[in-house]
Amino acid sequence: MAAPTTKGRKRVAENRKARHDFELLDFYEAGIELKGTEIKSVRNGKVQLKDSYISIRNGQALVKGMHISPYEFGNRFNHEEDRDRRLLLHKNEILKLDQQVRLKGMTLVPVSLYLTHGLCKLEIAVARGKNLHDKRETAKNRDAEREIRKAMKERY
Repeated sequence: MAAPTTKGRKRVAENRKARHDFELLDFYEAGIELKGTEIKSVRNGKVQLKDSYISIRNGQALVKGMHISPYEFGNRFNHEEDRDRRLLLHKNEILKLDQQVRLKGMTLVPVSLYLTHGLCKLEIAVARGKNLHDKRETAKNRDAEREIRKAMKERY
């Protein structure tokens, strides 16, 4: 089954847990440095973003914990599944993200992975962790909106 497309994008993977556990504030688009057969596995949708995060070390942004399964038709030069992958961002973007993470106590989380014009892009977000009561309130609001839509649909 093909992933939904918007604006010429084919979504490969989405981190739903990030939207549940964090309040997403600022969004950025970053390229990923992939090696060997990784892009073929990405095109087949063999990617998991769950429990992945982004750290900044030595002026480079790295995505850690992103799992890309080995390419099934690959040879002995297949890639390592859980290696750290470098994100391709401008230097000033990296410095801005690093400053936000250090000063404001935020974190960087990958939100979705998609293909656009043959290139693999990762949407990342500056996020603040939610407390338990915030998660409950979000679920309550979502349920209320669902009930309102249902009532409006039945009425008209």
